[in-house]
Amino acid sequence: MAAASPVQEAGDGAEADLKAYEYLRLFDAAEPPPFRIGDIRAAIPAHCWRKSPYRSLSYVACDVAVVAVLATAVARLDGYLAWAWPLYWAAQGTMFWALFVLGHDCGHGSFSDSSTLNSVVGHLLHSFILVPYHGWRISHRTHHQNHGHIERDESWHPITEKLYRQLEPRTKKLRFTLPFPLIAFPAYLWRRSPGKNGSHFLPSSDLFSSKERGDVIVSTTCWCMMIALLVAMACVFGPVQVLKLYGVPYLVFVMWLDLVTYLHHHGHHDLPWYRGEEWSYLRGGLTTVDRDYGWINNIHHDIGTHVIHHLFPQIPHYHLVEATKAARPVLGRYYREPEKSGPLPLHLFGVLLRSLRVDHFVSDVGDVVYYQTDHSLNDTDWDEVAKHK
Repeated sequence: MAAASPVQEAGDGAEADLKAYEYLRLFDAAEPPPFRIGDIRAAIPAHCWRKSPYRSLSYVACDVAVVAVLATAVARLDGYLAWAWPLYWAAQGTMFWALFVLGHDCGHGSFSDSSTLNSVVGHLLHSFILVPYHGWRISHRTHHQNHGHIERDESWHPITEKLYRQLEPRTKKLRFTLPFPLIAFPAYLWRRSPGKNGSHFLPSSDLFSSKERGDVIVSTTCWCMMIALLVAMACVFGPVQVLKLYGVPYLVFVMWLDLVTYLHHHGHHDLPWYRGEEWSYLRGGLTTVDRDYGWINNIHHDIGTHVIHHLFPQIPHYHLVEATKAARPVLGRYYREPEKSGPLPLHLFGVLLRSLRVDHFVSDVGDVVYYQTDHSLNDTDWDEVAKHK
């Protein structure tokens, strides 16, 4: 039986409030954890590391079948049930996001032990949703290798105060005002984040080594072929039909991708960021956050179990939930319990809004820093925001 926390032992009243405060104050999420990454690894059952290409391919077959059925059904109903289009866009965009997650597994090598199979499936899935597979795979690898590092992290990393002050007011508004952060992914593919140069499409980008440039050319070529296919379809069926069948679901997919990737690294009150000697792979990985997406958990292949995924990206998605349960006793309070979702994760939009209102930049100095707020950016009741932060 687990021991009661000081909060539970104190009872009600002022004494309970004091002990609860002390209990929370004594824990510092930025302190080096009392365990090693090997301790977490040892707690995870051995079978969680095994990859089954047949099982992985079954998820691909199922998702592709759903995408095909949705597109066929709405095309046949067009003209009879016009109200079905918004439902189709939401469902199909979510399925595009599910395809991305499976391609993401290919990029990590958690899809199978065959690099050839991973590359073929990854290109097919990611090219279909206009993601350059190798270009994204390499930059995403950089993200995992440097998670939680202010300068070296790759996606949704903080802006330093000096860089933030140099941004034009319009740029700041776009970065922190909905819906623009939820449609940022295509721009990121072309231009990356503020303060970083290069493109996921160009082999000459400093994202890639000389040995990786051939892979980037292949992925960019596949991306161009998908663009050409969409143009050809627009010529045959009309641009409006292609926009309805593919364009709007693509936009929904982008919004899913930006929402999920942002909230796995933002929106919690005690997320430190590191630089210098304070950073380590383990401490950086512990700054990630698990999220509950309700019914969507199974649809998008449990990508919400993000802490263990970041520490051990080789684990297949279908073992992440079990691996997380096994690791939680080791992680202790370094694991942030996700807020339970209803059938649909509507609560996460509140989390996103609060984060965009307060998580603006980090200090230029210090090896352990937290987000700071630009109070002039928007008119906000900061006392009210602080209560929910």
